Amino acid sequence: MTGVAALALPLARGYGIERVAVVMPAHNEEEHLEDALRAFQQSADALHRVRPDVDVRLTVVLDSCTDGSAATVAGFVGADRRIGALEVSYRSAGASRAAGARASGIGMPRRRPPGQRWTPPAWAGRTWLANTDADSRVPENWLVRQLEFAEAGADAVLGSVEPDPAGMDPELLRRWRERHPFHEDHPHIYGANFGVRASAYLAAGGFARITSEEDRALVHGLRSRAFTVTATDSNRVVTSGRTHARAPHGFGTYLRSLDRVPPPPAG
Repeated sequence: MTGVAALALPLARGYGIERVAVVMPAHNEEEHLEDALRAFQQSADALHRVRPDVDVRLTVVLDSCTDGSAATVAGFVGADRRIGALEVSYRSAGASRAAGARASGIGMPRRRPPGQRWTPPAWAGRTWLANTDADSRVPENWLVRQLEFAEAGADAVLGSVEPDPAGMDPELLRRWRERHPFHEDHPHIYGANFGVRASAYLAAGGFARITSEEDRALVHGLRSRAFTVTATDSNRVVTSGRTHARAPHGFGTYLRSLDRVPPPPAG
């Protein structure tokens, strides 16, 4: 990615992040999980080199897995204390992400009497919730960049993604790139590359327990409450280019829809 070095941000006082909770939902992802987990480790190592004071933990949410995903994750859990696993049976990306957040200690506040204003706990402003997917590979600077934006004042960071060209139809990849040029302040929302301050996450109601587009629903809630949402291409994630979708309206479904787009007229 060109221009990444030029995008370094100053660290503003008063926005210090002390803990990062990473959530990675997985449904039968044994083909991609090992690469996804190794990419997380490299990103966590990179953050530790520049911010050894920040605690980083990953929760892999194994949702209704019937393949070897649990065994793959168990190998990493036994070797790396930063990685944990949670088994659920939701068949829902939104419910899985929300469960991962709760397992990380970022639970929704209890119901309060009407008219009573909720104030987020102090730790929530210093905790960052980073989200990716089990069929994706985050770049080494993934967490470093998210925290740079967070500590410059962002409440949420929308990163970019790029389909893995391996095994993907070149024409389909061309159509995707044509509609998704890489630049800062892009308009896209991807659960595979999304970070949010825990206090903002809680105030906006967290991830909805829906099968797909839980990321869009949360970002809408953040923007409607005037939280600062920043979009960047400086920590691009590579995600699976498969078109057999796991979620009914997820990334794979969108890619398949591009396959039905007629080519432009000749000449």
